Amino acid sequence: MRKYETIFILHPSFDEEAVTASIEKFKGVIENGGGTIDNVDLWGKRRLAYEIDKVNEGTYVLVNFQAEPELPKELDRIFRITDGVIRHIIVNLEK
Repeated sequence: MRKYETIFILHPSFDEEAVTASIEKFKGVIENGGGTIDNVDLWGKRRLAYEIDKVNEGTYVLVNFQAEPELPKELDRIFRITDGVIRHIIVNLEK
């Protein structure tokens, strides 16, 4: 298993309950795909470096996890089709 880090930005209109539900959804994708979660860090609402689709801020979430190389591809696919995810990135920490 390899170590990965993902940061995703949720739409600022999400309330605390919706943010928690989104985090649990992505944690479930990782765990159901055979991965293990090392750390989940909710950074909260922050201003974006630049405007995206007329939005100036978003809720940032950092997740560190371990998984097989196929899992980040599936996680990326789910990030892309999930409403409310403004941006995301998945980084392999072992290089």
